Parts: sequence; C-alpha cells; structure tokens
Amino acid sequence: MNQVITSANAPAAVGTYSTAIKAGNTLYCSGQLGIDPLTGDLPGSVEAQVRQAFRNVFAIVEAAGGKPSDIVRQTVYLTDLANFGIVNKIMSEIFSAPYPARSCVQISALPKGGLVEVEATAVIG
Repeated sequence: MNQVITSANAPAAVGTYSTAIKAGNTLYCSGQLGIDPLTGDLPGSVEAQVRQAFRNVFAIVEAAGGKPSDIVRQTVYLTDLANFGIVNKIMSEIFSAPYPARSCVQISALPKGGLVEVEATAVIG
C-alpha cells in the first residue's frame, strides 16, 4: 500500500502531485525547490537555495522514518549549469561516501523562479 508523506518542515506541494510516496520501504520524493517552509520564500542566492532544497528533502525523508544516508538516488535540476560546483561543494558537506547516485542537468526554468530543484529516492529500513 502506498503512503503519502508530507512534513511541516518542508513546503507543501504546489501542484497536483504528492510531496512524496512511500511504496514498501522505498520513498520517492518529488522535486524540492529551495523554498523556506516557514515563510514560503525563496532565498536570493543559489547557494542558499541549494542548501534549503536539500533541507527540504531531508525533512521529507525523516518524516518517512528515514535519514539522509538512506537516499540512494537524486536528480538535481539547475537553471544554470555554472552552479554545478556549488552543488558539489554542498553535497560534500552534507553527505558522506558512498554518495547517492545522481544526475545533474540544466533546464530552462523552474516554478516560482527557483534556481535549483532536488528530487530523491530513498530506501528506508
């Protein structure tokens, strides 16, 4: 049975999708912008948005009973691939080896004018 996962520490979905779905012990997190869940605002800098996007993903994983190290796969969407180094820097600070598998791609735009979006898959338990 699939379970919808939400967290008060991550923004609510801004469309017709679930924040995350837990199917068995696998958690599928929808993409998270760097929106501050308390204010609903996007920080001004790319680095701040990347950090907040990962905090949002971590909050969802934790709401599902997991921890950041349970994340096995991520996709990072950037509106400017020149910010790839910032993503790598932050990931090296918040993850330990073995790092999750990851794709990082440039796209033309994100909702709400976001500069980054992070989605994740985690295996919990």
